[in-house]
Amino acid sequence: MNPIWRRLLKRPMAVMGLLLVAVHVLGAMAAPWLINHDPYQLLDMPFLPPNGQFWMGTDDIGRDFFSRVLMGGRLCLVVALVSGALAALGGGLIGLLAAYKGGLWDDVISRAVEMKIAIPAILFVSLFVTGFGQSVVVLAMVIAIIKMMGVIRTARAQGLVLVTQGFVMAARLRGESTTYIVLRELLPNIMDLLAVEFALRTSSALLLVSTLSFLGLGLSPPQADWGLMVHDGLQSIRSQPWLILVPAACIATLVVGINFATDGLAEAGGLEASRGVAGH
Repeated sequence: MNPIWRRLLKRPMAVMGLLLVAVHVLGAMAAPWLINHDPYQLLDMPFLPPNGQFWMGTDDIGRDFFSRVLMGGRLCLVVALVSGALAALGGGLIGLLAAYKGGLWDDVISRAVEMKIAIPAILFVSLFVTGFGQSVVVLAMVIAIIKMMGVIRTARAQGLVLVTQGFVMAARLRGESTTYIVLRELLPNIMDLLAVEFALRTSSALLLVSTLSFLGLGLSPPQADWGLMVHDGLQSIRSQPWLILVPAACIATLVVGINFATDGLAEAGGLEASRGVAGH
């Protein structure tokens, strides 16, 4: 077994985090086979309590709530994972390019990152949603851009250390191109760091997509989304509290699971999780 995994499995919180993430991922993957009703079908039986036919009851317009929770998790995970992957890889490449090229390239990229961080995330998303609509693709792209800023800073800082190393100088002397050096010499040396960044950005992206959907800026009805479910359940919080508690618990447990697993991975690999920029 890999030494990192051995050290990771010795940390109870990290193991608990991995189990929470595994439960959510397996539930999302198996959702089409686990649901027993169409999550978008109107059954003309609103606000049914949990029973043998509808395990979590029905929502305010009569849709099976259990089916919507599972499919909502599937959709949230897709958006969060795609945006997290784009943020980690794109931010890593841009940060390394800034570190390697230096000069004007570094100044332009650094100032662009600072300008973007100065714009509130809600305002940035609102502009994109107004211009391009509230589709899954648009939401994943805009969240990736938001989360990419912190990765660029982290990758640039690591790249500034790497570009002074002998293997980079040797590649320059061989006449290798910038693309080759960034992709073949620098990028492999920060993959462990980017793995941690990917987990961090995925976690914060999940929170952001749920928040945006709750505020009406994310995924639009009738799509199943945990943030939308919390919003829709507000009107019945006293009579049917599970309509809020279940999706809220799903968001919380998945985010906590990712964070615990990420912390364990960072400690086991001797890396420092960049909490200071996780929100950008």
